[in-house]
Amino acid sequence: MAKDNTKIGFEKQIWDAACVLWGHIPAADYRKVIVGLIFLRYISSAFEKRYKELVEEGYGFENDKDAYIEKNIFYVPEKARWSVIASSAHTPEIGTVLDEAMRAIEDENKSLKNVLPKIYGSPDLDKRVLGEVVDLFTNEVKMEDIDGDRDILGRTYEYCIAQFAAYEGTKGGEFYTPSSIVKTIVEILKPFEDCRVYDPCCGSGGMFVQSVKFLQAHSQNRDRISVYGQESNADTWKMAKMNMAIRGIDADFGPYQADTFFNDLHKTLKADFIMANPPFNLKNWGQDKLKDDVRWKYGLPPEGNANFAWIQHMIHHLAPNGKIGLVLANGALSSQTSGEGEIRKNIIEADLIEGIIALPTQLFYSVTIPVTLWFISKNKKQKGKTLFIDARKMGYMVDRKHRDFDDEKDIKKLAETFESFQNGTLEEVKGFCAIASIEDIAKQDYILTPGRYVGIEEQEDDGEPFDDKMKRLTSELSDMFKKSRELEDEIRKKLGAIGYEI
Repeated sequence: MAKDNTKIGFEKQIWDAACVLWGHIPAADYRKVIVGLIFLRYISSAFEKRYKELVEEGYGFENDKDAYIEKNIFYVPEKARWSVIASSAHTPEIGTVLDEAMRAIEDENKSLKNVLPKIYGSPDLDKRVLGEVVDLFTNEVKMEDIDGDRDILGRTYEYCIAQFAAYEGTKGGEFYTPSSIVKTIVEILKPFEDCRVYDPCCGSGGMFVQSVKFLQAHSQNRDRISVYGQESNADTWKMAKMNMAIRGIDADFGPYQADTFFNDLHKTLKADFIMANPPFNLKNWGQDKLKDDVRWKYGLPPEGNANFAWIQHMIHHLAPNGKIGLVLANGALSSQTSGEGEIRKNIIEADLIEGIIALPTQLFYSVTIPVTLWFISKNKKQKGKTLFIDARKMGYMVDRKHRDFDDEKDIKKLAETFESFQNGTLEEVKGFCAIASIEDIAKQDYILTPGRYVGIEEQEDDGEPFDDKMKRLTSELSDMFKKSRELEDEIRKKLGAIGYEI
């Protein structure tokens, strides 16, 4: 059974609790309300679990903040503990109690200052319904007895973000990149200990979560990674801060949300790994005010599309051996308009493109256009060569709308194909993967569409001569037509017998 990256079961309880609010509050506040409750419920559960451990140890450290901080657990002041909130669930003051809890946590944890939602006391929020949701979080969502609960809750949090993305349509894509895409990027880039990871449009921080998971899975220290991000949307920036807090990841997202092009908060950063899913084909990104910017080393990006502005911003922030993995709409592979072809040519000629993977459709919750993964490296192992992969047939359908990659079958295959290419041992497979030199790409007018290089999958020859095969197939088709006419006559007779003529 393929492991579904889109849901796991436990988090559905939280989503069900969220659905109680549906229709009772303004749509704009919905996400903030639920994300805040998930956050509060989790850090309170983690705190209470540690509190009990300290009481049992009997050394009197249960009120010592350092005893929590050393375990990467938030110290939760009394008024913010879930037991206090649960006891107020069915009082008119529940909204105020929650807002005060958020303020108390911010006072104790300076990294969360002005991050947590304080909208529960709003007159627009039905307190009876809010009390029902608090009850559901108290009675149905059990976190205390789950081993490794930070991971479970983090996945729950991501699941709810994914659901919001599905409900909010295209806007949802601004803060959530499907887990299977993020995993693919991370498995190919392979972040290591003591590295700097950067995402200039970090959304809710999924790239960092997977990077830390990768380190853990490969027996390395999860704390030995420096995380840098930037996000222009205020609510999404706050969500990212909460997501990192839930995971115990120390991240530098700057002191506030900011536009990456106009106010680069990490100007001097040279990152080992950059992973990003920038907004596709962003218009009006401010080119007219940034014409002489130092980042446009390979050409001035057009004002009508920021794709090559994002790429060049990332290249600018790469360390000498740095690598990039990013998601882009397919247009960037072949566009020749407004100088984009020339910029792409210059980047290719600089030997920066390590690999291109064409992805299948329906991986995203909100975007239907086909997308591609680009892998860019400052110091490629295979100089002068680029790997092309056509993965459009990979994955499986979770439901009628959503496709997913299986961890073992799909993501592993892509990562191993990349590794074989880097090691110089890859055998090309027609229709799936091919290696091209800069000269090969130049002959294709510097167009990077994988289909041009991998060709069409070879069909196995079954040995039957063409004429014989056509005679056999047309005979089978004739039999099918005959059977179809017989069935049609039968249906007409049956309908006629009950008074319905066709």
